[in-house]
Amino acid sequence: MRDEATEGLERAHRLGILKKGAAASERPFRLPPLNALRVFHTVVRHQSFRSAADELLVSPQAVSQQIKLLEDILAVELFDRKGRAIEPTEHAILLAHFVQSAFDELTEGVLRVTKGSHRKRINLNVSPYFATRYLLGRLARFRELMPDADIRLTTMVELPDFIRDDVDVAIQWGYSEWAPYESTLLLRDQKVVCCTPALARQIRSPQDLLDLPLLHPVLSDRLWMDVLRHLGVSSEEAPGGIRFQDAATMRRATVEGLGVGLISTIDALEDLKLGKIVAPFGRNVMQDMSPAQVPGFHLVLPKTHRRLPAISAFCRWIEEQDWSMPDDAPL
Repeated sequence: MRDEATEGLERAHRLGILKKGAAASERPFRLPPLNALRVFHTVVRHQSFRSAADELLVSPQAVSQQIKLLEDILAVELFDRKGRAIEPTEHAILLAHFVQSAFDELTEGVLRVTKGSHRKRINLNVSPYFATRYLLGRLARFRELMPDADIRLTTMVELPDFIRDDVDVAIQWGYSEWAPYESTLLLRDQKVVCCTPALARQIRSPQDLLDLPLLHPVLSDRLWMDVLRHLGVSSEEAPGGIRFQDAATMRRATVEGLGVGLISTIDALEDLKLGKIVAPFGRNVMQDMSPAQVPGFHLVLPKTHRRLPAISAFCRWIEEQDWSMPDDAPL
């Protein structure tokens, strides 16, 4: 008597999923029928063949046939049948995760295709610091170029999930490591080593920094290490301190004397002028560091998003701007 795996393979041959006579290692991989996956996805959600059938407007027998087809193709059991009740197996739970993700992406793709030809909305996600210090004061200029553009601006410290978060374009802080996305450097974020006058009295050389609390950005474990090496300080790991998610909080913590901070130049110059902080190693510590060691703000997006006219126009405008001065500086 033939086993279930053999029957499953023969059925797969009839459906064209496997080529008959091919060795196992040579068999081309093809996905199971989309309808069987759709039925499986519905059954997992309802934990019931009958409820899945009601949603799909088919009979419970039709649902059962699709599940049996999928089990034959995959050569695994997906549900434990216990009378009228069913429970997903470990294989089913694993498969359900990926099927859900696949349907989510398929839905997003269909929405983009059906709305793309006349879409004027631009879902923009920006680093809070770049938004407040550079972008907001200039958006009116872009609106003059595209008055019918519908801009939806959100802020996030970390790179968003473009599909899950429904984002078209992002501007984020970091280094040049944005694969698999397309990225353009807009502005290098030069930092100044800053602290209160009281802390500065404890600093006679860069080596003294190892004895003080250092204020770190959450987004980078390497920034302080690179700065310390540039100052001639050797340390196998970054000294302890406090980590901050955003630049504004780190700036305030530096002014309050919580530690030595790396403050963006335009912020540091303001606080230095007011006498709130000092720069024990000068204002140009990072000027001659390798460009690869200096973080910055990058325009980041999936390459395919540029195919939408509104998004392409926005990206061109962003890339043409001179971001070397904040938006409140005189033009």
